[in-house]
Amino acid sequence: MNEIKLIVGLGNPGAEYAATRHNAGFWWLDEFAQTHKFTFKAESKFHGLTARAQVQGCEIVLLKPQTFMNVSGRAVGALAQFYKIEAQHILVVHDELDLPPGTAKLKLGGGHGGHNGLKDIIAHLGTRDFWRLRIGIGHPGERTDVVGYVLRTPQGEEGELIEQAMQKAHNVAHLLLEGKTEAAMLKLHSA
Repeated sequence: MNEIKLIVGLGNPGAEYAATRHNAGFWWLDEFAQTHKFTFKAESKFHGLTARAQVQGCEIVLLKPQTFMNVSGRAVGALAQFYKIEAQHILVVHDELDLPPGTAKLKLGGGHGGHNGLKDIIAHLGTRDFWRLRIGIGHPGERTDVVGYVLRTPQGEEGELIEQAMQKAHNVAHLLLEGKTEAAMLKLHSA
């Protein structure tokens, strides 16, 4: 079974980054935690905010690395090693430049696509074979504009589309927890 045991939301810590596109992973995880009554607490040995609870009879650990995006792997690696969670049971939720706002996609493995958070997680886990929930934020058009773009707040309709994509992804979360990844992908990708 591919049931998810660890869900990681990627983002940057600090109030100045809270509303930026790069924090889409944090947004999704915060909403998931609120829905399922998880409470985050700071755990320095995991370099992040963690929460543990039972959802649908499964023990789930949530993680919001507080290391800044580019070194997210330090937190993910430490927690996965401590709880002995294998890569195929990890879901990383992150912003995705290559998907338009309003889109959310699920996949197992693959490259990092230039996403420094994913790059660092791959380095620390020693594998690419973990699940990714990709929240589309769109692309600014020019590679040179990417850093400024991901560190700005989405406006108007774009923000609403990102919120809709996150809602679609929340609607399949129960399938992921049960290990029904094919069903989750089918439902999410045809929504």
